[in-house]
Amino acid sequence: MIISKTPYRLSLFGGGTDYPAWYEKNPSKIISASMAYYCYISLKQLPPYFDYVNRVIYSKIESVSDISQIEHPSVRECLKYYGIPNGISISHDGDLPARSGIGSSSSFTVGLINAITRYLGKHYNPYALAKDAIIIEQQKIGESVGVQDQIAAAYGGVNLISLSDKKITVEPLDVSFDYLDTMEEHIMLGFSGIDRLSDVHAKQQVDNIRSGKSEEYLKAIVSIAEEANTLFYNAAPLKYIGELLDEQWKYKRQLTDDVTNDYIDRIYKKAMNAGAYGGKLMGAGGGGFFMFLAPPDVHERIKLAIPEINVWVPFKFDFEGSTIIME
Repeated sequence: MIISKTPYRLSLFGGGTDYPAWYEKNPSKIISASMAYYCYISLKQLPPYFDYVNRVIYSKIESVSDISQIEHPSVRECLKYYGIPNGISISHDGDLPARSGIGSSSSFTVGLINAITRYLGKHYNPYALAKDAIIIEQQKIGESVGVQDQIAAAYGGVNLISLSDKKITVEPLDVSFDYLDTMEEHIMLGFSGIDRLSDVHAKQQVDNIRSGKSEEYLKAIVSIAEEANTLFYNAAPLKYIGELLDEQWKYKRQLTDDVTNDYIDRIYKKAMNAGAYGGKLMGAGGGGFFMFLAPPDVHERIKLAIPEINVWVPFKFDFEGSTIIME
Protein backbone atom coordinates (compact mmCIF):
# COMPACT_ATOMS: atom_id res chain seq x y z
CA MET A 1 0.00 0.00 0.00
CA ILE A 2 1.13 3.53 -0.82
CA ILE A 3 -0.14 6.50 1.18
CA SER A 4 0.42 10.14 0.24
CA LYS A 5 -0.02 13.13 2.53
CA THR A 6 -0.77 16.47 0.87
CA PRO A 7 -1.42 19.89 2.48
CA TYR A 8 -4.33 22.21 1.85
CA ARG A 9 -3.86 25.77 0.62
CA LEU A 10 -4.05 29.14 2.35
CA SER A 11 -4.31 31.87 -0.27
CA LEU A 12 -2.94 35.17 1.02
CA PHE A 13 -2.60 37.63 -1.86
CA GLY A 14 -3.35 37.64 -5.57
CA GLY A 15 -6.15 35.07 -5.59
CA GLY A 16 -8.28 35.27 -8.72
CA THR A 17 -5.33 36.23 -10.94
CA ASP A 18 -4.09 32.64 -11.38
CA TYR A 19 -6.58 31.68 -14.08
CA PRO A 20 -4.96 31.24 -17.53
CA ALA A 21 -7.59 33.57 -18.99
CA TRP A 22 -5.97 36.33 -16.92
CA TYR A 23 -2.25 35.64 -16.50
CA GLU A 24 -1.61 34.61 -20.10
CA LYS A 25 -2.32 38.27 -20.99
CA ASN A 26 -1.53 40.01 -17.69
CA PRO A 27 1.56 39.23 -15.57
CA SER A 28 0.50 38.32 -12.03
CA LYS A 29 1.97 37.60 -8.62
CA ILE A 30 0.39 35.42 -5.96
CA ILE A 31 1.45 34.81 -2.38
CA SER A 32 0.19 31.43 -1.31
CA ALA A 33 0.89 29.13 1.64
CA SER A 34 0.32 25.54 2.66
CA MET A 35 -1.44 24.60 5.89
CA ALA A 36 -0.60 21.77 8.28
CA TYR A 37 -3.93 20.11 7.49
CA TYR A 38 -3.83 17.28 5.03
CA CYS A 39 -5.48 15.13 2.41
CA TYR A 40 -4.50 11.44 2.61
CA ILE A 41 -4.68 9.13 -0.40
CA SER A 42 -4.03 5.41 -0.12
CA LEU A 43 -3.54 3.23 -3.19
CA LYS A 44 -3.12 -0.51 -3.45
CA GLN A 45 -3.53 -3.29 -5.97
CA LEU A 46 -6.62 -5.41 -5.48
CA PRO A 47 -6.38 -9.20 -5.40
CA PRO A 48 -8.27 -10.89 -8.26
CA TYR A 49 -11.00 -12.60 -6.23
CA PHE A 50 -13.34 -9.61 -5.66
CA ASP A 51 -16.56 -9.27 -7.67
CA TYR A 52 -15.49 -5.74 -8.61
CA VAL A 53 -12.18 -4.87 -10.26
CA ASN A 54 -11.69 -1.28 -9.05
CA ARG A 55 -12.74 0.38 -5.82
CA VAL A 56 -12.74 4.10 -4.92
CA ILE A 57 -13.62 5.24 -1.40
CA TYR A 58 -14.29 8.92 -0.60
CA SER A 59 -17.62 10.45 0.49
CA LYS A 60 -19.13 7.49 -1.35
CA ILE A 61 -17.90 4.05 -2.35
CA GLU A 62 -17.54 3.10 -6.00
CA SER A 63 -17.02 -0.51 -7.03
CA VAL A 64 -16.72 -0.81 -10.80
CA SER A 65 -15.48 -3.27 -13.39
CA ASP A 66 -13.58 -0.73 -15.51
CA ILE A 67 -11.74 2.53 -14.84
CA SER A 68 -13.88 4.35 -17.41
CA GLN A 69 -16.91 3.73 -15.17
CA ILE A 70 -15.45 5.63 -12.19
CA GLU A 71 -17.55 8.70 -11.40
CA HIS A 72 -14.94 10.62 -9.42
CA PRO A 73 -13.41 12.81 -12.16
CA SER A 74 -9.93 13.19 -10.70
CA VAL A 75 -9.54 9.47 -9.98
CA ARG A 76 -10.86 8.45 -13.40
CA GLU A 77 -8.74 10.93 -15.37
CA CYS A 78 -5.55 10.35 -13.36
CA LEU A 79 -5.76 6.57 -13.81
CA LYS A 80 -6.39 7.02 -17.54
CA TYR A 81 -3.62 9.63 -17.90
CA TYR A 82 -0.97 7.35 -16.41
CA GLY A 83 -2.27 4.20 -18.08
CA ILE A 84 -3.01 2.36 -14.85
CA PRO A 85 -4.64 -1.03 -15.55
CA ASN A 86 -7.73 -2.33 -13.77
CA GLY A 87 -7.32 -3.80 -10.30
CA ILE A 88 -6.82 -0.68 -8.14
CA SER A 89 -8.23 0.41 -4.79
CA ILE A 90 -8.03 4.10 -3.85
CA SER A 91 -9.17 5.60 -0.57
CA HIS A 92 -9.35 9.22 0.59
CA ASP A 93 -9.44 10.88 4.00
CA GLY A 94 -8.95 14.51 4.99
CA ASP A 95 -8.38 16.71 8.03
CA LEU A 96 -10.81 19.42 6.88
CA PRO A 97 -14.07 19.32 4.89
CA ALA A 98 -14.18 19.61 1.12
CA ARG A 99 -15.90 22.57 -0.58
CA SER A 100 -14.55 24.98 2.04
CA GLY A 101 -12.16 27.18 0.05
CA ILE A 102 -8.91 25.41 1.00
CA GLY A 103 -8.02 23.92 -2.38
CA SER A 104 -9.07 20.42 -1.31
CA SER A 105 -9.80 19.24 -4.86
CA SER A 106 -6.29 20.12 -6.03
CA SER A 107 -4.74 18.61 -2.90
CA PHE A 108 -6.63 15.42 -3.75
CA THR A 109 -5.33 15.46 -7.33
CA VAL A 110 -1.73 16.21 -6.34
CA GLY A 111 -1.79 13.53 -3.64
CA LEU A 112 -3.30 11.01 -6.03
CA ILE A 113 -0.66 11.76 -8.68
CA ASN A 114 2.07 11.36 -6.04
CA ALA A 115 0.67 7.95 -5.05
CA ILE A 116 0.15 6.78 -8.64
CA THR A 117 3.60 7.80 -9.84
CA ARG A 118 5.23 6.15 -6.83
CA TYR A 119 3.18 3.02 -7.62
CA LEU A 120 4.78 3.18 -11.07
CA GLY A 121 8.23 3.39 -9.47
CA LYS A 122 8.75 7.09 -10.21
CA HIS A 123 9.71 9.93 -7.87
CA TYR A 124 8.07 13.18 -8.99
CA ASN A 125 9.41 16.51 -7.73
CA PRO A 126 7.00 19.33 -6.71
CA TYR A 127 7.18 20.96 -10.14
CA ALA A 128 6.17 17.73 -11.91
CA LEU A 129 3.37 17.05 -9.42
CA ALA A 130 1.90 20.54 -9.82
CA LYS A 131 2.33 20.53 -13.61
CA ASP A 132 0.50 17.24 -14.09
CA ALA A 133 -2.24 18.21 -11.62
CA ILE A 134 -2.86 21.40 -13.61
CA ILE A 135 -3.08 19.37 -16.84
CA ILE A 136 -5.50 16.87 -15.26
CA GLU A 137 -7.80 19.51 -13.77
CA GLN A 138 -7.76 22.09 -16.56
CA GLN A 139 -7.44 19.93 -19.68
CA LYS A 140 -8.62 16.42 -18.86
CA ILE A 141 -11.47 17.21 -16.46
CA GLY A 142 -12.16 20.65 -17.93
CA GLU A 143 -12.62 22.46 -14.62
CA SER A 144 -12.40 26.24 -14.25
CA VAL A 145 -9.43 26.23 -11.90
CA GLY A 146 -6.33 28.35 -11.48
CA VAL A 147 -2.81 27.14 -10.71
CA GLN A 148 -2.02 28.24 -7.16
CA ASP A 149 -3.85 25.37 -5.44
CA GLN A 150 -1.84 22.67 -7.20
CA ILE A 151 1.42 24.54 -6.51
CA ALA A 152 0.65 25.00 -2.80
CA ALA A 153 -0.27 21.33 -2.47
CA ALA A 154 2.87 20.11 -4.24
CA TYR A 155 5.49 22.51 -2.87
CA GLY A 156 4.45 23.34 0.69
CA GLY A 157 5.78 26.43 2.46
CA VAL A 158 4.94 30.06 1.77
CA ASN A 159 5.64 30.97 -1.84
CA LEU A 160 5.69 33.82 -4.30
CA ILE A 161 4.16 32.55 -7.55
CA SER A 162 4.92 34.66 -10.62
CA LEU A 163 2.76 34.10 -13.70
CA SER A 164 3.17 35.45 -17.20
CA ASP A 165 1.95 34.07 -20.51
CA LYS A 166 2.55 30.32 -19.97
CA LYS A 167 5.50 30.65 -17.61
CA ILE A 168 5.10 29.78 -13.93
CA THR A 169 7.84 30.56 -11.41
CA VAL A 170 7.70 29.46 -7.77
CA GLU A 171 10.02 30.99 -5.17
CA PRO A 172 9.95 30.71 -1.36
CA LEU A 173 8.79 33.99 0.13
CA ASP A 174 11.80 35.92 1.44
CA VAL A 175 10.87 35.96 5.14
CA SER A 176 12.42 34.50 8.28
CA PHE A 177 10.98 31.54 10.17
CA ASP A 178 10.65 33.79 13.22
CA TYR A 179 8.42 36.12 11.19
CA LEU A 180 6.31 33.18 10.01
CA ASP A 181 6.05 31.88 13.58
CA THR A 182 4.63 35.24 14.62
CA MET A 183 2.29 35.23 11.64
CA GLU A 184 1.00 31.78 12.62
CA GLU A 185 0.06 33.20 16.02
CA HIS A 186 -1.94 35.97 14.34
CA ILE A 187 -3.90 33.83 11.85
CA MET A 188 -7.44 32.74 12.69
CA LEU A 189 -9.38 30.20 10.63
CA GLY A 190 -13.12 29.93 11.13
CA PHE A 191 -15.66 27.96 9.10
CA SER A 192 -18.51 30.11 7.83
CA GLY A 193 -20.93 27.20 7.89
CA ILE A 194 -21.57 27.54 4.15
CA ASP A 195 -20.44 24.82 1.75
CA ARG A 196 -19.50 26.10 -1.67
CA LEU A 197 -19.09 24.66 -5.16
CA SER A 198 -15.78 26.16 -6.22
CA ASP A 199 -16.16 25.33 -9.91
CA VAL A 200 -19.39 27.35 -10.13
CA HIS A 201 -17.81 30.46 -8.57
CA ALA A 202 -14.60 30.00 -10.55
CA LYS A 203 -16.50 29.72 -13.86
CA GLN A 204 -18.25 33.02 -13.13
CA GLN A 205 -14.88 34.65 -12.39
CA VAL A 206 -13.39 33.32 -15.62
CA ASP A 207 -16.41 34.56 -17.59
CA ASN A 208 -15.93 38.02 -16.07
CA ILE A 209 -12.23 37.95 -16.95
CA ARG A 210 -12.99 37.15 -20.58
CA SER A 211 -15.64 39.84 -20.81
CA GLY A 212 -13.34 42.43 -19.20
CA LYS A 213 -15.86 43.04 -16.43
CA SER A 214 -13.35 42.33 -13.62
CA GLU A 215 -10.22 43.83 -15.20
CA GLU A 216 -10.07 46.89 -12.93
CA TYR A 217 -10.41 44.79 -9.77
CA LEU A 218 -7.89 42.15 -10.82
CA LYS A 219 -5.28 44.76 -11.69
CA ALA A 220 -5.74 46.22 -8.20
CA ILE A 221 -5.37 42.74 -6.66
CA VAL A 222 -2.10 42.19 -8.57
CA SER A 223 -0.80 45.55 -7.35
CA ILE A 224 -1.70 44.67 -3.76
CA ALA A 225 0.13 41.32 -4.05
CA GLU A 226 3.25 43.13 -5.27
CA GLU A 227 3.01 45.57 -2.36
CA ALA A 228 2.53 42.67 0.08
CA ASN A 229 5.67 41.00 -1.27
CA THR A 230 7.63 44.19 -0.52
CA LEU A 231 6.19 44.35 3.00
CA PHE A 232 7.11 40.72 3.66
CA TYR A 233 10.64 41.31 2.35
CA ASN A 234 11.03 44.20 4.77
CA ALA A 235 9.52 42.20 7.66
CA ALA A 236 6.83 44.85 8.06
CA PRO A 237 4.55 44.78 11.12
CA LEU A 238 1.70 42.35 10.58
CA LYS A 239 -0.76 45.19 11.07
CA TYR A 240 0.26 46.46 7.63
CA ILE A 241 -0.15 42.98 6.12
CA GLY A 242 -3.63 42.83 7.62
CA GLU A 243 -4.54 46.23 6.23
CA LEU A 244 -3.57 45.00 2.76
CA LEU A 245 -5.74 41.91 3.23
CA ASP A 246 -8.62 44.22 4.08
CA GLU A 247 -7.97 46.35 1.00
CA GLN A 248 -7.75 43.24 -1.17
CA TRP A 249 -11.07 41.94 0.17
CA LYS A 250 -12.79 45.14 -0.97
CA TYR A 251 -11.69 44.39 -4.53
CA LYS A 252 -12.19 40.63 -4.40
CA ARG A 253 -15.82 41.00 -3.34
CA GLN A 254 -16.42 42.80 -6.66
CA LEU A 255 -15.19 39.93 -8.85
CA THR A 256 -18.63 38.29 -9.10
CA ASP A 257 -22.03 38.83 -7.55
CA ASP A 258 -21.64 35.63 -5.51
CA VAL A 259 -18.30 36.22 -3.77
CA THR A 260 -20.10 37.58 -0.73
CA ASN A 261 -23.57 38.16 0.71
CA ASP A 262 -25.16 39.89 3.69
CA TYR A 263 -24.31 37.02 6.04
CA ILE A 264 -20.63 36.96 5.00
CA ASP A 265 -20.38 40.76 5.13
CA ARG A 266 -21.87 40.78 8.62
CA ILE A 267 -19.31 38.26 9.91
CA TYR A 268 -16.42 40.15 8.33
CA LYS A 269 -17.57 43.47 9.81
CA LYS A 270 -17.90 41.94 13.28
CA ALA A 271 -14.35 40.57 13.10
CA MET A 272 -12.95 43.95 12.05
CA ASN A 273 -14.88 45.78 14.78
CA ALA A 274 -13.52 43.29 17.34
CA GLY A 275 -9.91 44.04 16.45
CA ALA A 276 -8.89 42.09 13.34
CA TYR A 277 -6.33 43.81 11.10
CA GLY A 278 -7.91 42.33 7.99
CA GLY A 279 -9.08 39.11 6.45
CA LYS A 280 -10.69 37.31 3.57
CA LEU A 281 -12.75 34.35 2.53
CA MET A 282 -10.61 31.46 1.41
CA GLY A 283 -10.95 30.34 -2.18
CA ALA A 284 -13.23 31.84 -4.81
CA GLY A 285 -15.77 33.06 -2.27
CA GLY A 286 -19.38 32.31 -1.45
CA GLY A 287 -18.61 30.44 1.78
CA GLY A 288 -16.07 28.08 3.25
CA PHE A 289 -13.38 29.24 5.67
CA PHE A 290 -12.69 32.78 6.80
CA MET A 291 -9.11 33.80 7.47
CA PHE A 292 -8.47 36.77 9.77
CA LEU A 293 -5.16 38.32 10.76
CA ALA A 294 -5.41 39.66 14.30
CA PRO A 295 -3.27 40.16 17.41
CA PRO A 296 -3.40 37.01 19.57
CA ASP A 297 -4.78 38.98 22.52
CA VAL A 298 -8.00 39.78 20.62
CA HIS A 299 -8.69 36.28 19.25
CA GLU A 300 -11.14 35.41 22.00
CA ARG A 301 -12.90 38.76 21.59
CA ILE A 302 -13.32 38.07 17.87
CA LYS A 303 -14.70 34.59 18.53
CA LEU A 304 -17.21 35.94 21.03
CA ALA A 305 -18.24 38.65 18.56
CA ILE A 306 -19.07 36.06 15.89
CA PRO A 307 -21.31 33.36 17.39
CA GLU A 308 -22.25 32.40 13.82
CA ILE A 309 -18.84 30.71 13.57
CA ASN A 310 -18.68 27.78 15.96
CA VAL A 311 -15.73 25.98 14.34
CA TRP A 312 -12.31 27.58 14.72
CA VAL A 313 -9.19 25.58 13.85
CA PRO A 314 -5.63 26.27 15.04
CA PHE A 315 -3.26 27.33 12.29
CA LYS A 316 0.22 26.09 11.36
CA PHE A 317 2.16 26.34 8.10
CA ASP A 318 3.26 23.19 6.27
CA PHE A 319 6.76 23.24 4.76
CA GLU A 320 6.94 19.76 3.21
CA GLY A 321 4.32 19.75 0.47
CA SER A 322 3.01 16.45 -0.85
CA THR A 323 4.92 13.48 0.57
CA ILE A 324 4.74 9.70 0.56
CA ILE A 325 4.36 8.48 4.14
CA MET A 326 4.00 4.75 3.43
CA GLU A 327 5.02 2.43 0.62
